[in-house]
Order: sequence, then structure tokens, then C-alpha cells
Amino acid sequence: MSEALLVVAARRDHVTRLIEPALAAGRWVVSDRFADSTLAYQGYGRGLPLADLAALHRLALGKFQPDLTLILDLSVEIGLARAAARSASGDRFERLDPAFHQRLRDGFRAIAAANPARSALIDASGNVAKVHAAILAVVNERLGTTLAA
Repeated sequence: MSEALLVVAARRDHVTRLIEPALAAGRWVVSDRFADSTLAYQGYGRGLPLADLAALHRLALGKFQPDLTLILDLSVEIGLARAAARSASGDRFERLDPAFHQRLRDGFRAIAAANPARSALIDASGNVAKVHAAILAVVNERLGTTLAA
């Protein structure tokens, strides 16, 4: 619970100090993690009640949420192998057991299924170029942009 409270407090600070002013100035904001990550990691992964985490986010952020959430989906085995290739020691989450990572993946997939208008599940099993192309296609389609590689 302490971890969830700290993450949400940091997110509130980030939103009020950086994201909201940028949006007010007409700039786009890309963030690598947001409320769905907390639901996945602390809820599905660590077992905190999802309703409590959702209420905590509503308290901290009101109705503020991303226009689009990209969820990069990858098997646990491949994901952990990629993490190990980046760093032999891994971060504190990467060192958790495969069962945690499976709950995490299942959680992200459930979040995507429950929020199809806002979420897109991207197959991340391909090489960087393939995943990049898939991301651009979704962003262009969902946000009406014409971003190119």
C-alpha cells in the first residue's frame, strides 16, 4: 500500500507541475507510465484491491486520464529475457518471480479489454522496427495524426 500511495502522490505532482501546464500550452505529452501501470503493478501484480486503487487515482487526479494508452504486450519469458539482456541485475520489479510477471501481463491485458476506446494492445514480440511501426499505426489511427518513421 505504501508503494501505491507514493506512486500516486508522485503522479499527482507530475500531472500538476508538468503535464497540465504543457497541455494548457497546446503541447502533446507522452508518458511512459500512468494510472494503468499502478493498477497492473500494485493491483494485479501485488494484489491490492483494484477498486481501492481506482478510488485513490480519482482522489488524486479527478477525471484526468490519457487520451490514448499503448500497452506493449509480450510473453513473460521474452520480456524477462530482454530485461536480463539490458542488465544482469535487473530492477526491483524485474527480479520478481515469473508468476508476478504473468499477473502483471494478465492485468494489462484486462485493462486494455475493459477500456477499448482508450487503450490499444500492441504485439511487442517483434523487432524494434516492427513494434515502432505498429505504435505509429495506432497513434495515427486513434489520434488522427500522420506521424512517420
